[in-house]
Amino acid sequence: MRKALLATALLVAVPSLAACTENTDGASADGGGDGRSLTVNSSADACEVSATEAPAGTLTFAVTNTGDQVTEFYLLGEDGLRIVAEVENIGPNLDRSLTVNAPAGEYVTACKPGMTGDGIRAPFTVTESDEDVAVSGDEQELVTTAQANYAAYVQDQSDQLLVKTREFVELYEAGDDDAARALYPVARTHWERIETVAESFGDLDPMMDAREADLEPGQKWTGWHLIEKDLWPARAEKYQALTPEERTTYAEDLLANTETLDARIQELQFTVDQIANGSRGLLEEVATGKVTGEEEFWSRTDLWDFQANVDGAKVGYDGVRPLVEQKDPELAEQLDARFAELQELLDAQRSGDGFVLYDDLTPEQVKELSDAVNALSEPLSTLTAAVLS
Repeated sequence: MRKALLATALLVAVPSLAACTENTDGASADGGGDGRSLTVNSSADACEVSATEAPAGTLTFAVTNTGDQVTEFYLLGEDGLRIVAEVENIGPNLDRSLTVNAPAGEYVTACKPGMTGDGIRAPFTVTESDEDVAVSGDEQELVTTAQANYAAYVQDQSDQLLVKTREFVELYEAGDDDAARALYPVARTHWERIETVAESFGDLDPMMDAREADLEPGQKWTGWHLIEKDLWPARAEKYQALTPEERTTYAEDLLANTETLDARIQELQFTVDQIANGSRGLLEEVATGKVTGEEEFWSRTDLWDFQANVDGAKVGYDGVRPLVEQKDPELAEQLDARFAELQELLDAQRSGDGFVLYDDLTPEQVKELSDAVNALSEPLSTLTAAVLS
């Protein structure tokens, strides 16, 4: 779980997640002159967008970080809560670009220096457009199939998450810690496979998946990782175990939030750019938390999460792959190879029905995994642009 941008949100559709590509010359990815290519200068105290409006369609924001802290850029819905698109982890003096298909409406742009707080915000308008891109019957069939299959996958994973969370809560409340510890990474697998979808609900994600190290001042800690620490307290100094009453309170809170998440997910629809962006977003989750061993700080079960994020990214990619094969067959071939290479490295770390603990990896193995993630990230960052071309 990354630091949450939002405290509350009521969403009726899943926001698309940013397609991020490295961009060394500061130009937008498509280079077009139709008003849909914008630049963003993110500094310590400013978020300068080159225009306050753009015509509906595929928008590209070329984001440059001129500050001295890592920053993020968001396109939010009119309420300032709904995440429409995002690009994260832009280091100082780096450029990244964000691609999103935006319909006409009112939006909010936000830069987030230091990746904390609400960010530096401004209104942004997407105007009506006469642009009409013809789609063949065959292509529309591929689009419809990808949308239906991905929605079914997300709903199924949410269902399984709810079932496993109920089992986990029962074990934890009953004090059956060995069984709860065994089930913990298994249950979390279903969260991690759809993590970018779950994170899009800004009110639920920090309550369910906040890491202790990411808590902001005054933020109450609840959710999976608080319970994780209680089950694996060995790495904590002077830890005071939760009482049975506290266990029940936190466990029932986690279950109630999971039920809310599942109910919301059942109503979601997905566009192909949301599917493609979600695939990229899941691999970013691997790069920023799992391969570094930061996600499961207490249990050290990061490789279960790693595999689950890769599972979800691969499912998203596989869904739009027929479109990519038509539009950019070389990209499809490259992504196939890079996914296979990463999976081979993960398979080498399997142990029984799961994986070795993160601390059992050698520095060389961590570097191998990190290099494979980076190698996949580069072509995957172009997936959304290929799908929308």
